[in-house]
Amino acid sequence: MNQNLSAVPIRPSEITPKDVYFSRRDFIKTAGVAAGSLALASCAPQALPDSPASENPPATDAGFTDELGDPATPYNDITNYNNFYEFSTDKEAVAPLSAGFTTSPWTVEVYGLVNKPKTYGMEDLLAKFTQEERVYRLRCVEAWSMVIPWTGFTLASLLKEVEPTSDAKYVRFETVHRPDEMKGQNSPFYVWPYQEGLRLDEALNDLTLLATGLYGEPMPKQDGAPIRLVVPWKYGFKSIKSIVKIELVREQPNTLWNTAAPNEYGFYSNVNPDVPHPRWSQATERRIGEFNRRPTLPFNGYAEQVASLYQGMDLKANY
Repeated sequence: MNQNLSAVPIRPSEITPKDVYFSRRDFIKTAGVAAGSLALASCAPQALPDSPASENPPATDAGFTDELGDPATPYNDITNYNNFYEFSTDKEAVAPLSAGFTTSPWTVEVYGLVNKPKTYGMEDLLAKFTQEERVYRLRCVEAWSMVIPWTGFTLASLLKEVEPTSDAKYVRFETVHRPDEMKGQNSPFYVWPYQEGLRLDEALNDLTLLATGLYGEPMPKQDGAPIRLVVPWKYGFKSIKSIVKIELVREQPNTLWNTAAPNEYGFYSNVNPDVPHPRWSQATERRIGEFNRRPTLPFNGYAEQVASLYQGMDLKANY
């Protein structure tokens, strides 16, 4: 569990060849093994934002593993079983329902308690900030996880350019609101648009990524195109998708899930195996495609990089 920050970028190694992978899927289907549940709603290289993702899995001979040596989850699993309530609560319906989602042109407004507010076009972001590949685990509250090769840039690099003021303590994120295209936003059960938040020091941590692609492909629409947040030590619903606004604020912002179910979803949402969800245990998890469960790691295995952010806090009370 102790890794240096230098170990965060990807380490090439072998992953399952495509023919073996599809045989595995057939076997799992025959055995009746469910793929497992994703986290809640906003719980995937440089390219123009509306470039379509490949209809076929990318070449698997390059290979990706995370810093613990675990192989990347197959592309088809990442892109065909999605939690994106803006489109549907049916995980297998998100991909087809999002096919017509407009992702170009796209802008991201960065404003609030900053010295240099700015609205960026996606082309500007892709050209200005260095895109790098990182393999992060995405842990879900429903005891499921996957390993994803992301492409993107650190949130810190963007925030440093706009220069947060001394009054800025938190970062608030907002998803695009288009109920005509995102039919799930017509649901009365949630407060739309989707909102999330981080403490400023969390946002400036080197692990926190604004992802623009996965598996060497532009970000698929069902995974949060054209730009989404990835916070690997927190549960997946903190990784808000299809971002259009980033605001620096003084007070802790409201978030969709903390507003909808405050007894189940706290603001911090750090992976803590010692704090069970009211409806299931978080002590173990199942990596998608695997049969056996594995122990859940504190902070999703990133404790060395982030535990110091919460020194002195009661991580059971501040869930």
